[in-house]
Formats: sequence, C-alpha cells, structure tokens
Amino acid sequence: MQELKTIKKFLPLLKLYPWTIFGIVILGLFASLSEGLGITLFIPLLQSLKGESQVIASNRWLSFVERLLGDMSSGNQLIIIALFIFASILLKNLLVYSNGVALAWFNGRIGHRLRSSIFRQFLTVSYSFLENSDSGKLMNTLATETWRTTQALSIIINLLICLGTIAIFGSLLLLISWQLTIAVAAGLGLISILVQLMTKKTRYWGQKAVAANKDLASRMWEGFGGMKVIRAFSMEEYEQQRFDRASLKVLNSFLRLDLLAGIVNPFSEVLSAALLLGILAIAWRQDGTALPSILTFVFILYRLQPKVKQLDLSRVALASLISSIEDVMSLIDTTNKPYIAWGNKIFGGLQQAICLESVSFAYGNLEQAAVKDISFCIPKGKTTAFVGSSGAGKSTLISLICRLHEVSEGEIYVDGSPLREFDLDSWRSRIAVVSQDIYLFATTIRENIAYGCPTATNAEIVAAAKLANADEFICQFSDGYNTKIGDRGMRLSGGQRQRIALARAIVRQPEILILDEATNALDSICEHLIQEALDTLSQKCTVIAIAHRLSTIEQADQIIVLDRGKIIEQGSFEQLLEQQGLFARLHRLQYRTMQTQANQKYL
Repeated sequence: MQELKTIKKFLPLLKLYPWTIFGIVILGLFASLSEGLGITLFIPLLQSLKGESQVIASNRWLSFVERLLGDMSSGNQLIIIALFIFASILLKNLLVYSNGVALAWFNGRIGHRLRSSIFRQFLTVSYSFLENSDSGKLMNTLATETWRTTQALSIIINLLICLGTIAIFGSLLLLISWQLTIAVAAGLGLISILVQLMTKKTRYWGQKAVAANKDLASRMWEGFGGMKVIRAFSMEEYEQQRFDRASLKVLNSFLRLDLLAGIVNPFSEVLSAALLLGILAIAWRQDGTALPSILTFVFILYRLQPKVKQLDLSRVALASLISSIEDVMSLIDTTNKPYIAWGNKIFGGLQQAICLESVSFAYGNLEQAAVKDISFCIPKGKTTAFVGSSGAGKSTLISLICRLHEVSEGEIYVDGSPLREFDLDSWRSRIAVVSQDIYLFATTIRENIAYGCPTATNAEIVAAAKLANADEFICQFSDGYNTKIGDRGMRLSGGQRQRIALARAIVRQPEILILDEATNALDSICEHLIQEALDTLSQKCTVIAIAHRLSTIEQADQIIVLDRGKIIEQGSFEQLLEQQGLFARLHRLQYRTMQTQANQKYL
C-alpha cells in the first residue's frame, strides 16, 4: 500500500514528536466517539417524542442511558436526552478545536525542522555537492516542497483519524443492524475502489508538478540573477518566453492534479447518496426494525459518508505529494552526500608552514584532474603568489587550503600535522578571504564589515574601514556606516565593494590572508588604494595570493607558476624573470599591453 510506504519515509520526522502525534490522533478519535455516541441518543430521543415510557436498548451505551432514565416520565426523559446530545456536541467541538490547535503547532514545528535541516545541509555538505546542483531547484525544495511535505504529514495524521472515525461509526452501525452495515461496507468499498481507479494517474502528475516547480524556480533564480546580462544582450523577449513555458508547465501539471482531486467529491457524493437512499428503502421494508433505529442508522451513515469521501480525497492528495516528500527527504538524507570530515585538533595558529605533498584533485566525475601531484610550502609570515592562465588550478588550490574540497590524493600539512585532523571551525576562523567575485549582503555597511568578526566594536569596524581606504567614501553617504547597500551591494561601485570586502577581512585580524585576484577588475586608482592596504595588512599575517596583474606581486617572497594543474616554475619575481620561462613571457605580454594602452591614452 502506497500510504504505508509514504509513512515509512516520514518515520525520522514522526519520531521527533511521538507523543504529540499520539495526542492529536487520540483527540480526533475521542471527538468522533463523542459525536457517534451523541447521534445514537436520537434513538431514545425519538422514542420519547412518541411517548414510549421504555427505551429499547440495542447496545451497552443505550442500556446505560435506559438505567439512568429509570422511571422518569416521557417529558423528563426528553429533557435529559436533549442535554446529553448537547453535551456530546459541545465535547466533540472542544476536542475538534484542541485537535486543530495541536495539529497547527505540530505542522509549524515540523515545517521549521524541515527548513532548518535543509539549510543546515547547505551549510555542512561538501561544496562540490552545491557546485553540481541547480541552485534554483535547491531553493524550490527549501521554499516550496517543504511546505507541501508538511501538508502531506497533516494528511497522513488526518487519514489515521479518519480511519479511526470510520471504525467507530462502523461499530455503532453494527450495533444497530449488522446486516445493513455489511451492505453499507460493500457499497462504500466499491465506491472507494472506483475513485482510486479514476485517480490512479495522480502520482504521475504529482511528479510532473514537482519537476515543473523546479524548472520554474530555476528560471526565476537565473532570470533575477542575470538581469544585467539579459538586458545588455537584449534578450528580454527570449527570457520571457522561457519563463512563460516553465510557468505553463506548472499551470498544466497542477490543473491536472486539481481535476483529478476535484472529481472525487461529486463522484463520491452522487454514489453515496444513491447508497444512502437504497439502504433507507431496504431498512424500511425490513420487519421488526423500529423507525427510530432506522433514522439513527441513516443519520450515522450520513455522517460516515463524508469520512469515507475524506479518506479517498486524502489518499489522492497524498499520492500527488509523494514526489515532494521524496525530494525533501532525499535532500535531508546524509547517507548519499559528500561531507568534509572534522578533526578534533584545535588550530592554535600557524607556527611554521603550510605544506602540500603530492596533492591531486579532480572535480566530480571529471577524468582530468584540476591539480596533479602538487608539492610546495607556504612559510609563516611570508607572501606566496600563484600565477597561471585560466584553468591552471590556482583557485582549486585555494579551495583545498580552505577545505571547501577534500584532496583526492596526497596530503596538506599544517606545522607537520595533516590538515584534516584539525577542527574545521578553528582552522577557518584564522583565515580571511578577499576575492574578485565579492559577495556583500543586502544590509548596512557596518553589518557587512562586522560579518568578518560579529563581536567587533564600532571602533574596530571604523579602524578596519580606514585601513582598507573605505572610511572616506563611507562617510560621504548620508547614513554613513548605517547605509543599506542593496542586494550584493548594488548601490556601490566595484572599487567600493572591494574595499568593504577588504575591511571585512581586516576586522577579522586573520593569521592567513587569501587574496583571490582581489584587484583584477579595478581601475588604477582603486587598485593603488587597495594595494596600499594589502601591503600594510600583509606585514602582520601569512598571505596567499592569486595574481592576474603581475605588477601586484613584485614584492612576493615566492611565486608559484601553474600550468594545466602542475607547477612548472617557482621562485622570486626576479628569479622567474631570469629563467625566461612562462612567467617571463606573461610579464612581457602584460608590459607590452600596458605600454600600448598608455600610448593610446596620450595620443
């Protein structure tokens, strides 16, 4: 049975609040029991209206009522029974309200757990998993499919309550007339089977809906993120058409689901009404069946029919949500994803050097290694620069040192100990990164700088900004450090964003400063300002730099030249120029380019 398989997927979540689930189900069942017992009181109520002095007790509940009424007059019996019925209705509604409150609390907690677990997965899973995944689809799972999964969990709980309610009402029907109950069970079972046959495509269209939702999320994510490129290349109409196609897929998928779910109610209601009238006609013709019992049987059956219909609707709805459940639970699952292992050794600060020995690494399933058999050392307090063409492996080495990825072969040592043995937080807390691709948060300048050290005082934030040559332009804003800079710092220029990022690194007071082409996209003035700040900062820490402009690394203690994932040259700036190798050729090429640009400027 598909519902049981679905419940098994939820077991890790259900174990979080087992007593809550038990309480919700019990409240629902007691509400149904209260309603059922109240309905059966219509038998003695109708008899009292007829003026009969004795109640015909067809079950223990009515026997109890008969003993309670004793020798009361017909009028007094009527009052007592009416009060019983009112009390049962009141109790039933109190229990239903309590059940709704508990279910709402439970849904909220589970929804929070799902979202929190997925976001924690994003924070802890190996970066390679995120690189190889569609960001839009991941965001869709976090924002949309978690909500649909919570909805599925509510359906499962209501389905359990519904089954219990059907069992309670069915038992009451058996006590009134087991022959009629068997006929009703057969009829309702047949209706349920027909409904399932008519909606068997629900799971298929549920899968289509999840896939369509993911595609639409990708279109939204890429469209918003690439808005400048879209407009610069005049591709608005093309992107609009792509978005519309993705949106129409969502429309068609969910329309199919709505049509399948919508057919359950009228189809079930028409057949159930026919069954109800048929049972009434059969009961009326039976000899010895009292009218009050017949009417009560029909009333219970009337209240039972919506529960059976709800059961069918729940099964159809659950089938449509199975793909969402699988998507969410698959993303939460930790057994099929790569993780960076955390060691137990606390990193107390670099004492000697970071050394790579025979290190190799390949991304994903690519056969070509990004770096191959790399060996070198980064001494403490020195500046080490990486140079090479695009794809040479420079950024890969930075990722390995930051432990965003694990080495495929070889080992990275820190003061003689393998890097993987260190606690990841203690290692990264001593590192600051300034890259060409700056990411700033949509908040204030102060908060963006303080992100490097959340405990930094206002004086420390201002000092870091001054060292990064950022304080002057910050103070020109009317709100100063409290200026909100927009998504990704869109209100700032490229040079301003770079200086904010540098201030964020400075306030961290790192022992290891990593510069990933930090001045590559800047003009000469901005580059000069940032280079001054970097020169000051590098005197206090170990610097690892990826350089595109060779003029920025003239003072580096050692330069490592990479080509196709291998080290081909290594030495100081002057030594590499003397070797007349790749570095010297790159230097001559850049020098010629700079001379040409300078000549054109003065023409």
